[in-house]
Amino acid sequence: MSNLEKYQSIFKESFQYDGDVEQLIYQAIPDWDSVGHMQLMAALEDAFGIELDVDDIIDFSSFKKGITILAKYNVVI
Repeated sequence: MSNLEKYQSIFKESFQYDGDVEQLIYQAIPDWDSVGHMQLMAALEDAFGIELDVDDIIDFSSFKKGITILAKYNVVI
């Protein structure tokens, strides 16, 4: 499984979402609220073996922005 597939899968599983995750932004769907956001962050940290900085967790506002943030941790999507 590629990192992109893993990343997409984490979004789908975290939010029980079958739509186009690549267009998702924070709070665009009911499950991506503050609690869902922290669950997503924990799932990403586990999957990629990283520890996100608090500022990056706050800035993680969309699927696309997440790709940029993960690149700072040498996770290439």
